[in-house]
Amino acid sequence: MRHLLSAGDLSLAEITSILNVAEELHTIQGRAIKKLPTLRGRTVINMFFEDSTRTRTSFEMAGKWMSADTINVTGKGSSTSKGESLRDTMLTLDAMGTDCFVIRHGSSGAVAQAAGWVKAHVINAGDGTHEHPTQALLDAFAMRRHFRKLGESAADSDFEGKTIAIVGDLLHSRVVRSNVLLQRTLGSKVILVAPPTLLPTGVEHWGCEVTDDLDAALEASDAVMMLRVQRERMHGGFFPTAREYTELYGLTPERLARLRPGAAICHPGPMNRGLEISSEAADAANSLILDQVTAGVSVRMSVLYHLLGGSPE
Repeated sequence: MRHLLSAGDLSLAEITSILNVAEELHTIQGRAIKKLPTLRGRTVINMFFEDSTRTRTSFEMAGKWMSADTINVTGKGSSTSKGESLRDTMLTLDAMGTDCFVIRHGSSGAVAQAAGWVKAHVINAGDGTHEHPTQALLDAFAMRRHFRKLGESAADSDFEGKTIAIVGDLLHSRVVRSNVLLQRTLGSKVILVAPPTLLPTGVEHWGCEVTDDLDAALEASDAVMMLRVQRERMHGGFFPTAREYTELYGLTPERLARLRPGAAICHPGPMNRGLEISSEAADAANSLILDQVTAGVSVRMSVLYHLLGGSPE
């Protein structure tokens, strides 16, 4: 791989390789000393122009645990706050000998554009409302481990015959796009559930079932992923009240009780408890939310390994 910009760029073999290596690296988190020499001498710059807790921290930990020199740059702490263009900032840092950029940006397509300017590898850590490929990979990693634990999948067909429901604010989510692309490659069926006001333009061409009936979708699903209502991106009335949204599209205690036995509950975080997901559902025994967080470090270590693990060119 040259870059990781979109989940749609990954073949089934590449996804499987990333998840398998992540499985091996997952044991690192249980060690007293979490350190590998794999990326010694490599320089990774995390450039986050939007706020982040999980993604930024897990990428930093992934780089440091593999002995890469990891540097964090924020929008407020960079020369872009002085008026320098993103292109000039990228070219400046690339000229310093950077091996890999991990970029989160508020504008859709900005990361792909930046990848065309630099010699270093580029990982998309979320661009606007477009994509977030490593999130989709870690979601798949957590679900795969769950399905295998239940004995519901073989090693070579973990997602075949599985149905994944993705529910909530699809319009403003970059997670949903990456998950749809990745799950399509893995062979599972995806059901998208949202009110009509929160459906992206052209969603009917995504190759997924689209519905506003959450209860029917839950009955058919092996995993349900609740998406955060991104109120910071909303300018206008997308639904009448928070209470009505919860009644129609929230994973309430009542809906939790009607899930299939063993059905996985996922959420990319951060959560609006009491809005799109109840505390009972978030903390349930079949909730993978913290497993997703744990998987984030392993999967991002694997991605860095696949991009930088070979001999320097």
